[in-house]
Amino acid sequence: MIFALLLVTATFRPAAPAVGDLITIEFQKPVVLERAEHYEIVSQKGNRAVIRTFRPEPIGLAGKTGDVTFKGLIIPIRSVLAADDRLEPAPLKPPVAPPRSQRPIAAIAIAALTAALTWAAVMFLRRRIARKLYAAPPVPAAERFRLTVATLRSDDRAPHRWAALADASRAFLAAEYPNLGSELTTTEILSRFGDATGAGRTLMEILQMGDLEKFSPWGAPDRDFSSIADRALTLIPEPVVVIEEAAA
Repeated sequence: MIFALLLVTATFRPAAPAVGDLITIEFQKPVVLERAEHYEIVSQKGNRAVIRTFRPEPIGLAGKTGDVTFKGLIIPIRSVLAADDRLEPAPLKPPVAPPRSQRPIAAIAIAALTAALTWAAVMFLRRRIARKLYAAPPVPAAERFRLTVATLRSDDRAPHRWAALADASRAFLAAEYPNLGSELTTTEILSRFGDATGAGRTLMEILQMGDLEKFSPWGAPDRDFSSIADRALTLIPEPVVVIEEAAA
């Protein structure tokens, strides 16, 4: 819409602004509007200004465009209320609660079920491990040594029998004698064993044959494995029998 006052011509939009609308006014030359209580200057730049009002009545603009000072440029403002509106507030209604989401309940249920299953699995594994640990007493070192020697002696096609017999002998001695740890070399074990005949000679043969099979490019020489394996059992000390004297 175009309105004019003497030498001032301007256009504004929307054509029928209502209360609260942003009203854009364009002049032919740069404009500076005067501030007033009945309207708000939202912005103004160059020949364009944007205003709005919250009063349902015509507003008169004043300002300066170019070299012309103007006053009384009227912009009609229509009310957004109906003609017969009594200006009474609408009755208050209680707030409507949003529908309750089931996601938190489902998440809590899933978490609880997961925790219960995890706890059950831990208890099951704990009992299973406990049964394995305590179901049978540990096998004594001498018995383990006897079983290993018997197994190696019975299988003449088992690979590296000399090395296996030597390792079993080292493990047995380490379990029976604190000073014969499995980390010792063959020379150290033999020097600490302190028996140059009988069991000591058998131990020397077993450890040397095992070392040759492990480290020699030619392997262990051809020897009677069964005979030496039988003599390996002499490493097990004889049990001490204590005879208690009858009381007089």
